[in-house]
Amino acid sequence: MGRLDAVAEKAPPKYDGTVGERMAAAHEASSRGDYARALEMWGPLAQAGVARAQNNVGACFSEGLGVERDPKLAAQWLSLAADAGDSVGQRNYAALYFRGEGVEQNYARALELYRAAAEQDDGPAQDMLSWMLLEGEVAERDLVGARGWAAAAAAHGVAASMTRLGMMFHDALGVERDPAAAATWWAKAAARGDADGQAMLGAAHMLGAGVSRDGVVALAWLIRARGGGSALAERFLKAARGALSTDEIAEAERRAAAPVPEPP
Repeated sequence: MGRLDAVAEKAPPKYDGTVGERMAAAHEASSRGDYARALEMWGPLAQAGVARAQNNVGACFSEGLGVERDPKLAAQWLSLAADAGDSVGQRNYAALYFRGEGVEQNYARALELYRAAAEQDDGPAQDMLSWMLLEGEVAERDLVGARGWAAAAAAHGVAASMTRLGMMFHDALGVERDPAAAATWWAKAAARGDADGQAMLGAAHMLGAGVSRDGVVALAWLIRARGGGSALAERFLKAARGALSTDEIAEAERRAAAPVPEPP
């Protein structure tokens, strides 16, 4: 957790005139992986006080993109972006406090910054804030808040929050247990490539919990989940295979190799 993004939007924020043109050009360069060129344009803009450019420069120093990695310089630039109210800057600065990179680790400060970004409708910040409130390890546990922020992030298409909502309905965390609602959220996450969502959807189909019981569908999702790195998948794979014939296993493997169905 605590991931930091150098370029957080598919398109840059809208700026007027020359600033807008330079931000767009820098974004295009970064999207091609040419961070050195992007930094040539972001640098002067950051010096001039453009908050999103400050964020991007800071993120590049944090991740070593187009420049030698320097967490302390990253923190300096990201602090400027965060202080200027840039939501992505707030989120990325929060990640440094969460990880203790370039600044002294401070979960309370990270929580404060993630919340500030989340309140500006930043989806990844909403997802991280939801996770922190649900886990209750680095922040006071708040199941209502965790569910609300997960729902907000899910509305932005953040698959991890969809999986988390499924787990909350599955485990009755702040809501009544609802296997169908859990499976619905896992299906949304699975279709967007979230490996844990795929694992839980596979388990739901294996057990017939909230969805139809279908061993072939179950195994196909579990195979996808394992390929995506989900440790949860390993809990169910052996049982899922053991319940199927050789032909059914082959069919599940064929489905797993096919493109993931479109998100519901």
